[in-house]
Amino acid sequence: MDGPMNWITTVVRPKIRSLLRRETSENLWIKCPETGQLVFHKDVEANLWVIPGSNHHMRITAAQRLSITLDPGSQEDVPLPEVPVDPLRFRDSKRYSERLKEAKAKTGLQDAVKVVHGTLEGMPVTIAVQDFHFMGGSLGMAAGEAIITAVDAAIARRTPLILFASAGGARMHEGILSLMQMPRTTVAVRRLREARLPYLVVLTDPTTGGVTASYAMLGDVHIAEPGALIGFAGPRVIEQTIREKLPDGFQKAEYLKQHGMVDMVVPRAEVRATLGRLCRLLMHAPKLAAMPVVEEQALANVAE
Repeated sequence: MDGPMNWITTVVRPKIRSLLRRETSENLWIKCPETGQLVFHKDVEANLWVIPGSNHHMRITAAQRLSITLDPGSQEDVPLPEVPVDPLRFRDSKRYSERLKEAKAKTGLQDAVKVVHGTLEGMPVTIAVQDFHFMGGSLGMAAGEAIITAVDAAIARRTPLILFASAGGARMHEGILSLMQMPRTTVAVRRLREARLPYLVVLTDPTTGGVTASYAMLGDVHIAEPGALIGFAGPRVIEQTIREKLPDGFQKAEYLKQHGMVDMVVPRAEVRATLGRLCRLLMHAPKLAAMPVVEEQALANVAE
């Protein structure tokens, strides 16, 4: 009896448990952060990671962002320069070097910003994507070098530069070295402007801190995804500082559109087409298809 019972205990039961574990809500369902609604995982994925009922735009990875933006098979990674790892030998509850290793293993990225060449509706573009899953998309030396490299790559190939911004701000683990990336990236964007190449920024949730205070708000056109939190300090910090209640929707994309801080709020499903039209317009490229006169005029006004 010991043999069969031991086999049932050590082999059969773990297999049954593993099968049951695959059918958990974590794998099959996604809970909407706004409404608490449970939505079938595949439905959310098919809807570009937007909750169908509430229209909540979930945070997505750099790989997911590029897959829904670029033409299939056109992605070409741009090599990024290496930077010193943990220059301050920073440590809080754990070493900064350990945090970097964990983030790299979790995301498959070398740092928070990925840069690629590709085509968007047949138009050559250079794209830089910040991934919030890598230490909150924070701006450190590696991310700063990536933005500067993206600018140089766009100038070298004479393409528009598209930035998908998503960050919690500067990376405190690198101290003043992270803050230095703000003026460095600002100067790089200036070079792009001198080269007369379009710089289009898509602000996603969240875009805050030093990233907002530098290259994320220097675009020729600013597009925001619905409901994205965009600002410098967070609303809770501002309320505690001024000791006043902030307006409803303060620092949300729609509020900033009403107050002139962003040019347009575009649902994720329409971002690719909008970027394609803007790139063709600003690069004076031929249209792929006829565009409604009203829509073309609206984009021209934004470009001006």
